[in-house]
Amino acid sequence: MRGRPRRSAKALASRLDPNHPAAMKSGIPLKIGTRGSALALAQANEVASRLRQAHPDLAADDAIEIKIITTTGDKIQDRTLSEIGGKGLFTKEIEEALIAGEIDLAVHSMKDVPTFLPDGLEIVSILPREDPRDALFLRNGGEGEGLAALPSGAVVGTASLRRQAQILAARPDLTVVPFRGNVGTRLRKLEEGQVDATLLALAGLRRLGMAERIDHVLAPEEMLPAVAQGAIGLEARADDEPTLTWLAALSDQRSGKEVTAERACLAVLDGSCRTPIAALARLEGFELWLRGLIAAPDGTTVIRAEGRAEAEDAAALGRAIGEEIKAKAGPDLMNDIRGG
Repeated sequence: MRGRPRRSAKALASRLDPNHPAAMKSGIPLKIGTRGSALALAQANEVASRLRQAHPDLAADDAIEIKIITTTGDKIQDRTLSEIGGKGLFTKEIEEALIAGEIDLAVHSMKDVPTFLPDGLEIVSILPREDPRDALFLRNGGEGEGLAALPSGAVVGTASLRRQAQILAARPDLTVVPFRGNVGTRLRKLEEGQVDATLLALAGLRRLGMAERIDHVLAPEEMLPAVAQGAIGLEARADDEPTLTWLAALSDQRSGKEVTAERACLAVLDGSCRTPIAALARLEGFELWLRGLIAAPDGTTVIRAEGRAEAEDAAALGRAIGEEIKAKAGPDLMNDIRGG
């Protein structure tokens, strides 16, 4: 999904008062922008902790400030993301605050970040990635493991077209219904019997200390994760050298290579929350293994591709796998899948 053109941070700053934060070098307190969910705050606090450990100048209690920003995606909870405009709805307001100099850096779940960023902003660092797999929750347990534990006709709640497509491809006898809300809300709805099962990202559950509640972790062969799932990205103004320097110390090279490959694949497929796309890269020694897929929302069509390359060629590998998927699908099928 392409970001709409915006004025660069540098251009905006030049029109502001010289004392405006965007027209000055970043200083202390370093202002971190984040969504207000429990998971988003856990991630922002992890970033703050890592910054304090890496930089003595930021160790004081008042050296870092966390600012909560409510996004459009947070405000609208009664519709799926595909209905209201896609994943950029979780980043738009935060990026606008970053461009305006109201914050110095943004903390994102990278799976929510569009492949094209606003002019003047860049993803500076990727933190060490958590487990990217999906976790399955069952209301009444069940025999067997994974999706096989669900009886025919069971209702699965998810707001993700990626999960919906893969569930229906494996189990067309199941019913998938829209299911939004934070982790606690979705688990409460499950316990109330609104659905028989739901899926959540394992990474978020671990960061919230809730991993013990999981019924089953789905292997990538059964449920390929979302692009960059489990990765935390730090976004800053491209011309803010002090902040860029602080954030560079937090970069995890392994996670960065994996996320680069997955997002390059996504960019080729021109995906959004309206398109069921999944990708997972794993670094094995000096080699990246990337698997990707695109599917029809009803699961009737799933196009897969995979490949390997040197880690230094992460972006090229991602583009190659994306192009292979497009070639296998053909223009007519790609258009149908995208809803065009």
